Amino acid sequence: MPHQTEPQITGVTMSVGTVFLEALLTGVITPAELHWVTAHQGDFNRLEEATALRLGRLLDAGAIQLGCRIRS
Repeated sequence: MPHQTEPQITGVTMSVGTVFLEALLTGVITPAELHWVTAHQGDFNRLEEATALRLGRLLDAGAIQLGCRIRS
């Protein structure tokens, strides 16, 4: 079961998977999402840990930027 808590991404309760997919889709991770990932990393299962690590590697490589998303 994914670890869920506030805030929300476009009406979906946040999980590592939703943060990862939204970041891949837009190329951006928000500071609130990054904070959520780091605050909950101690509760992640192995799959969630692997997803968070991949997210970090994409940030390090510059494939995902830290910023904000503008919705139209």
